[in-house]
Amino acid sequence: MGFRLILEGEDDLCIVGEASDGADAVRRVAELQPDVVLMDVRMPVLDGIEATRAITGAGSAARIIILTTFDVDEYAFAGLQAGASAFLLKDVDPAELVNAVRVVASGDAVVAPRITRRLLEIFVRSPEPAREPGAGPGTGPAAPDASGSAARAARNPLLEDLTPRETEVLGAISEGLSNAEIAHRYFLSEATVKTHVRRILSKLQLRDRVQAVVYAYETGLVVPSNPDY
Repeated sequence: MGFRLILEGEDDLCIVGEASDGADAVRRVAELQPDVVLMDVRMPVLDGIEATRAITGAGSAARIIILTTFDVDEYAFAGLQAGASAFLLKDVDPAELVNAVRVVASGDAVVAPRITRRLLEIFVRSPEPAREPGAGPGTGPAAPDASGSAARAARNPLLEDLTPRETEVLGAISEGLSNAEIAHRYFLSEATVKTHVRRILSKLQLRDRVQAVVYAYETGLVVPSNPDY
C-alpha cells in the first residue's frame, strides 16, 4: 500500500494490479503484462524467487525488481539468478523507488554492477552455494575455481560467438565498469561501447547488464578474487 501511494503520485506511472502471493503474481503478470513488477521475496504459496523464475521463464517482457531486507541477502542473489533486473531494500527512499521503476522500465538495470559483483563474490565463493527459499541442499551454482573456470568458459557455445572485443567488454561489465569507463579503458566512443553491450546481450540471450555479470561468473569467465571485496 505504501509503494502504491508513492508510485501513484507520479504522472507517468500507473499501477495496473496487485497480487497476494507468488502464484497470484505469475497469473496477474500474464494477464496484465506490466512493464515492471515489484516482487517481495517472502510470500505464501509461491515465494518471490520462484515467481520471478516462472515469469521470466514464460518469456514475459516485464522487468522484475526484487524487494529484500539486506543488500547482501542470499535471496537477492537468487533473485538475480532467476532473472530479476534489480533489487531494492524495502526501506528504499521514495525518490529512489520511483527512479528505479523508471530506469528498469527503460530497459536498464538498477543494481549497480559493483553491488552485483559483491553478491557474486560472496555467494559464488561460498562453500555452501546460495539457495532459493525452500530449495534443498546443494542447489545453486557450484563455486568456480581458478583451474577449471577457463575450460568451462571455453566450452560454453554462446561465449564462443563473442568477438575478442566483446569478450573484453563483457569482462569489463563484470568488473562493474560503466560505459564511460569501458570507453576510456579501450579507447572507444561510448556509442561504440553501447553497440558492443547490445550485441553481447543479444548473443548471450540476456536481459540486461546485471544478467551479464551473473552469466560471466556462472560460466567461469570471471573468477571471484578477493573474499573481502
